[in-house]
Amino acid sequence: MGDRIFIGGGGDGNAEAQNLLMGYANRHGLIAGATGTGKTVTLQILAESFSAEGVPVFLSDVKGDLSGLAAAGRTDFKLHDAFMERAQTIGFADYAYSSFPVTFWDLYGGAGHPVRTTISEMGPLLIARLLELSEAQEGILNIAFRVADEQGLALLDLKDLQSLLVWVGQHRKDLSLRYGNVSTASIGAIQRRLLVLEGQGGENLFGEPALELTDIMHTDPDGRGRINILAADKLMGSPRLYATFLLWLLSELFETLPEVGDPEKPKLVFFFDEAHLLFDDAPKALVDKVEQVARLIRSKGVGVYFITQNPADVPEDILGQLGNRVQHALRAFTAKDRRELRQAAENYRDNPAFSTEDAIREVGVGEAVTSLLERKGIPGVAERTLIRPPSSKLGPISENLRAEVIAASPIAGKYEAEIDRESAFEILTRRAEEAAQEAEKAVEAEEEEESPAVREYRAGRRYSGSRVSRSAPVTSSPARSRSSSSSRRSDSVGTAFAKSFARQLGTQSGRAVVRGVLGGLFRGR
Repeated sequence: MGDRIFIGGGGDGNAEAQNLLMGYANRHGLIAGATGTGKTVTLQILAESFSAEGVPVFLSDVKGDLSGLAAAGRTDFKLHDAFMERAQTIGFADYAYSSFPVTFWDLYGGAGHPVRTTISEMGPLLIARLLELSEAQEGILNIAFRVADEQGLALLDLKDLQSLLVWVGQHRKDLSLRYGNVSTASIGAIQRRLLVLEGQGGENLFGEPALELTDIMHTDPDGRGRINILAADKLMGSPRLYATFLLWLLSELFETLPEVGDPEKPKLVFFFDEAHLLFDDAPKALVDKVEQVARLIRSKGVGVYFITQNPADVPEDILGQLGNRVQHALRAFTAKDRRELRQAAENYRDNPAFSTEDAIREVGVGEAVTSLLERKGIPGVAERTLIRPPSSKLGPISENLRAEVIAASPIAGKYEAEIDRESAFEILTRRAEEAAQEAEKAVEAEEEEESPAVREYRAGRRYSGSRVSRSAPVTSSPARSRSSSSSRRSDSVGTAFAKSFARQLGTQSGRAVVRGVLGGLFRGR
């Protein structure tokens, strides 16, 4: 329809059609409701509608159902007759089955194109959130990032961060004088959290080539926006990883995209499913960051829609910024449920024709209480709305069709091969090897300066295999004593660590120790 998308209408013929105005679609939104009330279908029809209007979409497929956007609905589907009846009831005259342009993404690289970022791009705040670090541990992580910046150490993947933390531990005394206490206990705790993250598949998230934001903002030659679907069914096994990745992506959009003011339609619409995972046990600093992003990102032309079971899952300051709302049924079996239902109803403009609280409790599957922004950004009154049926397939597509869609994607082959360029791990390893070589040369030089008597004594001990008597005379070289003393004084903490690190790398037992300390750096390489 150009300037609006059709959401649904009333079944009694009196209620007005509910349309989401494209000029206010970047004012964010909320899709809420109990399990099984139709939130996923609402998300699906919104994604279809934005795509049809040329707006790219990014969403996560938590249950594996949204892949059906890549295929058209079928007349032999069991709900076909019900869909046609619904379309006729709400006056959806243009209803027809259609597929939509889809790009599949997968953190694990199996159900879509691999999606990665780097340690540096995610930054210490989000990584601390991901690892659930304490305030002291987060402080040490910030010190590590500062050291990496000062020394030009690129932090790309987990092994870079793990090796840098080992370096920080070896230099903790010097760093403590400059930045504050750096304890080995805190470093060890961070390393253990990194091992847990690695076991959850977090190593797949970090590396190169990193995601380019332009690749989720494509428009097809026919003018339709591409729908980017992140496979999140496996990712939901690590909910903190899921929430942190989506928050990072949202933050990157906020920091990267230029200001566009109030566009005629959004540049991108971002759906944040299972939004409660973002706010559960979140520190105030993180919630403040999300609030800032939500408040300001609309001027970048990005609309953000949170999907959750209960509006109470979203902090009040953020909830107040969500102008377009689709509220499916809420259950009210307990006193707490009734309080939350009453609170949800209070966030709508009252409709004198019915009680909003009763409507939210009574609406059926595929029905919702809606309030969409009108001209001048005024919230519309609450309306009982029958949500329009989807044009694409309801439910997942086959694996063969998914593979065909991935192969035909405009970015096919761009992210599949991982790149491991020189970064912090390689630089620190090379420095250790160079320092070890210098140390060996220094030892050789000292041996050359030894007197014949000392060399004879050493040779005697080497080949006799017996201990020298305490009373046996030993000739000591003054030159050697001075050299050894000077060498000890000149050895820095970094050189000592380098010697130890390089020597450990040279033995089988040493390699085993390094794998234990650094968390399997060499696995799969």
